[in-house]
Amino acid sequence: MRRGLLLLPLAIFLLMLVFLFKGLFLDNEDLPSALIGSPFPAFSLPSVEEGEGMITAADLKGRPALVNVWGTWCVACRVEHPVLNQLAEQGVIIHGVNYKDDTAEARQWLEDFHDPYQLNISDTEGRLGLDLGVYGAPETFLIDAEGIIRYKFIGVVDERVWASELAPRYQALLDGADQ
Repeated sequence: MRRGLLLLPLAIFLLMLVFLFKGLFLDNEDLPSALIGSPFPAFSLPSVEEGEGMITAADLKGRPALVNVWGTWCVACRVEHPVLNQLAEQGVIIHGVNYKDDTAEARQWLEDFHDPYQLNISDTEGRLGLDLGVYGAPETFLIDAEGIIRYKFIGVVDERVWASELAPRYQALLDGADQ
């Protein structure tokens, strides 16, 4: 009996290890967002751009758009940024949320690497990110013309992700908005 009690902590540890190991291999799609189908959270935050004033959730309405959460500290954001620039050149509407970052550094980063964002929200304290349920950067939300969140993608938006995940959904929202 005593020997069995001594092995109990080891058994519990091994069980926890199995669950943690399984969690390492979850796909981003397995991390659902409770905000799908909900309005973009209300906010009033300054623009990253100097002299642009405050931006609110109402400013995001009017046309379907991508809302990209990014930061200068985010290595993966540097990888996806050229793709966002290409999409913006093609006419895709992209808004940025500069997440937990220094605004002056963000301005310099956009000057160095070009600015694909029509609106760029400065979320220095991370409150909007918290309301969005952001795990980290980059994360990209697809919103419709009414500002309703329709899809969330966690990770780098590259050509493959755009073509397979985001472009069909974006186009469907554009087609619906034009009717």
